[in-house]
Amino acid sequence: MTRRERWAAFVVQIPEILLLLAVLASVAWVVAFYRAEHYLPQPFIFNTFDTFMDWFNTAQFAQLSGAFDRWHTVYPPLSFVFLKTLTVSECYISSPTYARDCDWLSRAWIFGFYILDVVLASLAFRRACRERALLRSIAFALGLPMLFLLERGNLILPCLAFFIIAYGELTRSERLRLTCMAVTINFKPYLLLPVLSLAFRREWRALELAGIATISIFLVTLAIFGSGSPFQIVENTGIWVAATSGQVWEQIYFSTSYAPFLEVTRAPIPVLTLIPSRTLEMLLWIIPLVIRTSQAVALLCLAGAWLQPHALSMQRIATLLMTVHLVTQSPGGYTLTFLVFLLFLEPWRRPGPIVAIVAAYLLSISYDWQLSSLHNIPSYSWLADRPVQTQFGLSVGHFLRPALVMTILWALVLDSLALIIRAHRTNRPSLGLAAAAASA
Repeated sequence: MTRRERWAAFVVQIPEILLLLAVLASVAWVVAFYRAEHYLPQPFIFNTFDTFMDWFNTAQFAQLSGAFDRWHTVYPPLSFVFLKTLTVSECYISSPTYARDCDWLSRAWIFGFYILDVVLASLAFRRACRERALLRSIAFALGLPMLFLLERGNLILPCLAFFIIAYGELTRSERLRLTCMAVTINFKPYLLLPVLSLAFRREWRALELAGIATISIFLVTLAIFGSGSPFQIVENTGIWVAATSGQVWEQIYFSTSYAPFLEVTRAPIPVLTLIPSRTLEMLLWIIPLVIRTSQAVALLCLAGAWLQPHALSMQRIATLLMTVHLVTQSPGGYTLTFLVFLLFLEPWRRPGPIVAIVAAYLLSISYDWQLSSLHNIPSYSWLADRPVQTQFGLSVGHFLRPALVMTILWALVLDSLALIIRAHRTNRPSLGLAAAAASA
């Protein structure tokens, strides 16, 4: 490559370089804040003593009994079989917080899976776009979704490794890829949605094998753990919905959807001091309309993808299915890790993917601007091992992050519709279930 060609290649990457610098600047701000205040600032979790506890709370019930009948978990049995295998059982004689200090192996696994995820994602980005792989790898590794996921110690950490293998084109083995899809569903059932991309592409054999693998893993882990039947999970889901319906602050704190905001008038949040009542009433009318409209255009796009099975890649359909779920409801802010990974596989071509990638970078910025303080109380920082005076509250990020997710959906939908219309010019629509011929 000549010097002129290298310079041209650098110039076209300048927008992503600037976005990466914004991500890195936000990480530097988090480090500076932590050194001054001794706890991680918003948008990290407001319970500064709760670091890694998604892992250790679950591990406590993996080692003991009562996961489904006392804790009322909605996790499938795989999570508990997995943690029972990877944790030091002698540490779970008291409380999960005691186990966190005792179980050195779990702490090593948390960081080990983080490193594994970053390495696998970097390889996937390199395969998708070698020129931009380094930029996206750094943004993915140090972006808010991954750092938030690491701080929580959530089981998405091991699940993400299987997700990357399933959708990152790192292997030519269909059996391995489909097995990884099955594992992701058994970790997080909502990950059934991206697997359904196989149906839109009429890959029925692959979908059938993925289904068989999913059921097989579920039955084996159910037999090993001894509880967690589908009936228990369905019953616990109802209990969980009822228990969280009034926790508006917790739901909107790191939400991917505007849906939790519909309950904001019943929350202890001084909204009317920030937004006039008439404006609030208008927003409560607009939010459901915007969500329903977004769902409608996404369904229209997916209908077009059904008619043209080869117009969109499997990754694009998986991204659309994942994004419409995140717009409809919020399964947690760390779920954005899956979305950001899929978006960083997109090429920097055409307005739609470019807008979506820019939004992914913005979602990766670890900074929030507080509008009103709600949690200004003494606490204890487990990371710093000292008392702290915390300050968390209503912020710009609460409103901006769902808007960015919705922007991603619309950008990809419009781009996908253009690809589908282009495919109609050369390929007849496929109305049946039979696999259609690949586009030229």
